Amino acid sequence: MLDAALKTKIMNEVDRQFDDQTKVLADLVKIPSTRFREAPAQDMMARLFKEDSLSVDRWQIKIDDLKHLPGYSPHSQDYDDAWNVVGAWRPNSPKGRSLILNGHIDVVPEGPHDMWSRPPFEPAVKDGWMYGRGAGDMKAGIILNLFALRALRALGYQPAADVYQQSVVEEECTGNGALACLQRGYRADAALIPEPSSGVLTVAQVGVMWFQVKVTGHPVHVYKADAGSNAIESAYRLIQQLRELEKKWNEKKAHDKHFCDHHHPVNFNVGKIAGGDWASSVPSWCTFDMRVGVLPSQTLKECRQEIEHVIRTAAANDPFLGNNPPTVTWEGFQAEPFVLKNHEQVRVVLAEAHRTVWGQELLDKTSTGTADNRFFGLYAGIPALVYGPQSDDIHGFDERVNLESIRKITQATALFVAEWCGLQQA
Repeated sequence: MLDAALKTKIMNEVDRQFDDQTKVLADLVKIPSTRFREAPAQDMMARLFKEDSLSVDRWQIKIDDLKHLPGYSPHSQDYDDAWNVVGAWRPNSPKGRSLILNGHIDVVPEGPHDMWSRPPFEPAVKDGWMYGRGAGDMKAGIILNLFALRALRALGYQPAADVYQQSVVEEECTGNGALACLQRGYRADAALIPEPSSGVLTVAQVGVMWFQVKVTGHPVHVYKADAGSNAIESAYRLIQQLRELEKKWNEKKAHDKHFCDHHHPVNFNVGKIAGGDWASSVPSWCTFDMRVGVLPSQTLKECRQEIEHVIRTAAANDPFLGNNPPTVTWEGFQAEPFVLKNHEQVRVVLAEAHRTVWGQELLDKTSTGTADNRFFGLYAGIPALVYGPQSDDIHGFDERVNLESIRKITQATALFVAEWCGLQQA
């Protein structure tokens, strides 16, 4: 166990470096790293790891290396510019327990800039919050991992076990970046992922699936619209039937011990829609992309079958679609639900670090989203803890992260690393 004096020194060192940490975070937020544009941000992470004398592994993800693995999510676009970066610390004579510090560099699209209070990639600090796309989800987490170890190093210590700092892509659409780290051979006794969680521990999360529905219609001039079949309106009717399925799945929560008290754990979302070519023509085509949640008591296979059945049945009752059925394509997230297991030992260490910093007990929560922790827990037997700072409006306008929560999570992470991995003189 760390003595009280050393704990205080570690926390004070985090405080001493916090202005630098905030500046580095702002520099990373300035780099737009939406999907297919992550490489410059990964270049910055590689430089930071090199500055800390870590062994830097930067490699291009290959679908052929992943597509046969459990947890892989299909992706039709190429991976020519998909790069992972890992900074590894490997002591000469490891003695403690090894650790993965994982985070994702990719951010979701920022949407119309005129709907932000300030440009999304020009980070600004106001009233103790940093604003900017990706500031909370989750560049604050990647940088706090870095500075937690820098605090230990500044005091003359290094972890006594292997520590792998991972900066991965595609968390926001497939998770294949984290999967590529497993395929690469990275393993440890535990993983810590500082996704924005407001200082609580995620113990269960829903699964997530993406799919696209393509609907055809019969085009005619609008003066005889009743002679055609409107693909956009047909798509709307299909969406309404899927909404009924959403209600049905939410009723299943009564039999799920993790989500039985949640008011609405399963969310269906029409995230994209396109259709038609001309305002005065009945549209001949429409596609919509949907994201659906899956309870731990469900399986992805069963859920895919239910969705396809609903679409097939709804189409059969339509005069045109009955003979021209919609097509369903599964691409992007095919993420299984995840419940944290075999984590008692690592949770005790994190809870003590949290208690030291926050002065209160570590609380558990469930999540109606997904994160990369599932890969470590489901496919590698590694207990993966999601525990990070407070953030608001992630995936929305004016995303922001609370700086005080970053400071405290950095302190807790440094204490956790010191206790879990052990320390040795640098």
